[in-house]
Amino acid sequence: MEIRVLFFGVLTEVTQTMFKHYRDVNSFGDLMHRIQDDFPELVHFDYRIAVNSEIINEDPELKNMDEVAFMPPFAGG
Repeated sequence: MEIRVLFFGVLTEVTQTMFKHYRDVNSFGDLMHRIQDDFPELVHFDYRIAVNSEIINEDPELKNMDEVAFMPPFAGG
């Protein structure tokens, strides 16, 4: 399956991109390993993950063309 991954805030600077497509993804764990291989410096940052605009707290079951977003903490004013 194909998954689109979005990066927000400081994570766009860390990854040097706002989005990346991953093909032939087998599971959420597979996707996370591939992202960590591509961007090992992400381990130094706090972030939340959303799948199709919903914050997740556990590993979701991904479907073809899902959108996974990495969002750093943010503050409003």
